[in-house]
Amino acid sequence: MESTSATCQVCGQALIGRSDKKYCSDQCRAQVNNGKKKADTGERLMLDINRTLRRNRSILKTLSPLGKTTTRREYLVLQGFDFRYFTHQYQTRQGNIYNFCYEYGYLLLPEEKVLIVNWQSYMQAK
Repeated sequence: MESTSATCQVCGQALIGRSDKKYCSDQCRAQVNNGKKKADTGERLMLDINRTLRRNRSILKTLSPLGKTTTRREYLVLQGFDFRYFTHQYQTRQGNIYNFCYEYGYLLLPEEKVLIVNWQSYMQAK
């Protein structure tokens, strides 16, 4: 391999290898790319929303391991659940609308209760 006088754009270490190389390691390359993602407000918003969706899914999964359960809305809020974010909705023949975070859904019930369900094959959009 041929040694060049170029240096890494992140740490300043001498680069060895290809003449168009910009970074000395995967760590330096990742540091630059992660910095670009943090600077992009659209990318940052998307990361925040995805984090919220994953947290919501995790909470629903924990509370409904067997597929169907009822709990108080307050308990979900205390766990950090954010009702503003969900991936899709399912409307029953009776008109009830379930909000889903991936394969776990919930229906807001009277008296500040929430019915948590798992996705079923009959819920597939047609």
